[in-house]
Amino acid sequence: MSNVDDMEYVRILRDLREDADKTQSQIAEVLGTSQTMYARYERGANELPIHHLITLSKYYGVSTDYLLGLSKER
Repeated sequence: MSNVDDMEYVRILRDLREDADKTQSQIAEVLGTSQTMYARYERGANELPIHHLITLSKYYGVSTDYLLGLSKER
C-alpha cells in the first residue's frame, strides 16, 4: 500500500469527526482511549486498531471500507 492510500484514511477520520462536530476528546471517549492516542490515529502516527475501526464505523454509520478509503460508498 502506498503512502497516498495510507493518508486517505486519516483524512477520512478527521473529516467524519469534523462533519459530526465532535472534538478529538469526544471521539477518544467513544473509543475508550485518550485524546493523545486518538490524535496519533488521525495524524497517521499510529495505526487504528481493528476494534476501533469497527466502533467508528458503527458510530458514524459508514462502512469500514469507506473509513479506510477503499470505497466511496458510505
